[in-house]
Amino acid sequence: MDRLRARLAGWSSGRLLALGWAGSLALLACAPMVRAVPRLDLKPYPAPAAGEVRWVIQLPGVLRPSPDPLLSPSPADWRVELIVGRELEVDCNRVMLNGRIRRESLPGWGYAIYRVSGGELGPSTRMACPPEPPPRRAFVPLAGPPTVVPYNASLPIVIYAPKDLQVRWRLWKAETRQQEARRQ
Repeated sequence: MDRLRARLAGWSSGRLLALGWAGSLALLACAPMVRAVPRLDLKPYPAPAAGEVRWVIQLPGVLRPSPDPLLSPSPADWRVELIVGRELEVDCNRVMLNGRIRRESLPGWGYAIYRVSGGELGPSTRMACPPEPPPRRAFVPLAGPPTVVPYNASLPIVIYAPKDLQVRWRLWKAETRQQEARRQ
């Protein structure tokens, strides 16, 4: 295989074209299997502003089918949850961050971007914690309803957030079965 690659590296495109279809198929049969990876093109997306970081989520195009037959195999039924937060030292109290994720459209392109504002320490419970367990580091997300976006493997999900925040994501898949609501 290495000898074949070394030999082909020195060939001109004219010599390769002269092989014809049969020769090309024979070469393809010898070549190792390579998975195509979509090229990430961020030209339409603006650079992050001062104090911001641009986070990019490139969704996989093909996922392994779920062993659970109740989950939909169709990407049209999937959603991506954006989780923005920061790692903090926490105790037994519930801690939240104030902030918001807004969807914006890029003028002229029609692509969506997501901007995060805030991220400051927000409300927290004020319970007296027992001495055990000691405080620990944990990811604390923004308070509020989840931000869920459609699954689209052909476009990246681009998020602009303040530098001190992190972006995580989670995939949601719908059930295949539909249930009837009761009329009352």
